[in-house]
Amino acid sequence: MIKSDLVECVIDRTGLSKSLARIAVQTILDTMRDSIARGERIELRGFGVFEIRPRKTGIGRNPKTGEEVRIPPGKTVRFKPGKDMQAI
Repeated sequence: MIKSDLVECVIDRTGLSKSLARIAVQTILDTMRDSIARGERIELRGFGVFEIRPRKTGIGRNPKTGEEVRIPPGKTVRFKPGKDMQAI
């Protein structure tokens, strides 16, 4: 499923015009992106939780040269499905 499919689902379920449905979907996605960027946790009951978690340092390997490369610590977005999603 892609964003345009989500827009079509909103149109089918609400009867909104295509432009309003597109704005609604984009607003939700923008809000989620901004919240994650601020380090906030997003909890959607029945769906799951998005949160930022620290990523460990490590040692990788350059596939071209075989040289070891140090991977710095960082942050990554993790998704944990809710109970309703785990049953699928």
